[in-house]
Amino acid sequence: MHTFFLTAALLILGTILLCLYRVLWGPSIIDRIVAANIIGTKTIVIILFTGHIFNRVEFFIDIAIVYALINFIGTLGFAKYFEQKDHTKPEASK
Repeated sequence: MHTFFLTAALLILGTILLCLYRVLWGPSIIDRIVAANIIGTKTIVIILFTGHIFNRVEFFIDIAIVYALINFIGTLGFAKYFEQKDHTKPEASK
């Protein structure tokens, strides 16, 4: 059973690398924020898989909950910051 969780964690790590491409070279800032949020969500799953592999699920659930809250608050903060900046439309000089 441990090999299943280890294999699943490695596959999720591969998809995190795909999302990292979007974070670094995304076409817009919103795409980059969403990709960073997806990376955070997948990291939570990897944390839970690690807890199952090491038979310390209760301890790792606490870590995953804290990480989820930080991920959520960080995503909201970035979205609010870039919403105020309005990077979606270039300024036209008059």
